[in-house]
Amino acid sequence: MFVYVNGQILKKEEARISAFDHGYMYGLGLFETFRVDDGHPFLLDDHFQRLQEGLRTMGISWAMNRDEIMEILTTLLEANGLKSAYVRWNVSAGPHDVGLYTGEYEEPTVIVYMKPLPSFQGITKTAKVLDIRRNTPEGQVRLKSHHYLNNVLAKRELGEDGTVEGIFLTESGFVAEGVVSNLFWVKDEVVYTPSVETGILNGVTRQFVLALLEKEGIKWEAGFFRPNDLSVADEVFITNSIQEVIPIRSFNETNFIGDKPITNKLKLAFDYYRHCLRSRTELKGEKR
Repeated sequence: MFVYVNGQILKKEEARISAFDHGYMYGLGLFETFRVDDGHPFLLDDHFQRLQEGLRTMGISWAMNRDEIMEILTTLLEANGLKSAYVRWNVSAGPHDVGLYTGEYEEPTVIVYMKPLPSFQGITKTAKVLDIRRNTPEGQVRLKSHHYLNNVLAKRELGEDGTVEGIFLTESGFVAEGVVSNLFWVKDEVVYTPSVETGILNGVTRQFVLALLEKEGIKWEAGFFRPNDLSVADEVFITNSIQEVIPIRSFNETNFIGDKPITNKLKLAFDYYRHCLRSRTELKGEKR
């Protein structure tokens, strides 16, 4: 595997960061994961808008335009012999003295990881409520940050079975999100999803799904819900930027064995749009 590190394409064994990087010392860093399909990075603009907004919140000075990003991705794809890939774009605060720093970080560390994109054709998952509760965001909203212990502990609770997704509840018992996903369900042709006010990550794919629902004229509602609301659902699915839309075949003790028209409609839309869109805002003028 080759990775990009601060302007260089390196073998993974050669990649190094400073022992004083505040991304390592204090968890000050953000990342985005996204797909590249046949050279096209899906929803690239949305991912980097969120990344740059989050970095401003952290006081990390970093920006790249689309052409610069595409040059790095194209070079890294070639180095790894790939046309389609799983990409993690990581920006941390960079090196500074020991101690909490309140100024602007001017020399961030940028690492781009890349690996082959797995096949998710036909995959379904089961879901169950986790014992561990979702922690509250460190700031006003949840950032896709290096603070991942809550997720790691949840994954350890689940074990190694990749066909099971754990569902966090908030401390108040409201449904929040999956360990690596956002959560949706359908009841009487209305799509429901937890509100961002529950403290969840406002996923790029989550936002794209809501934009798709708007385009297709499908009603949706975000709010505060209990696990019992999922138990009476007609369809349940989870989303993330790599696996996109994953049907849930069972939740706790409830099985979902009927047709899944809305889930399937969304999956077909992703099959089409992942090869051509850079942002969900392009949906308004897009025809299929």
